[in-house]
Amino acid sequence: MIKNSFISVISQEEKKEKRGSIEFQIVSFTNKIRRLTSHLELHRKDYLSQRGLRKILGKRQRLLSYFSKKNRVRYKELISQLDIRESKTR
Repeated sequence: MIKNSFISVISQEEKKEKRGSIEFQIVSFTNKIRRLTSHLELHRKDYLSQRGLRKILGKRQRLLSYFSKKNRVRYKELISQLDIRESKTR
């Protein structure tokens, strides 16, 4: 199991200073999503965790769309660092 291999993009010193920043929230949601995904691979019928995963995915999606509107350059950098797909525009 690879639960502990997720490396945070933000260093420990920056974590203490920037816990409320959009980037930190997106990184923490991404780490939670990866943990829940690995959990659900083992426990397929854990419907409560599936619901929690969908809620976190929605929160991260809303933050990413806000962040892309606010600062497109930093958004692109964050997307490439986290290795996630770019959100679809409506």
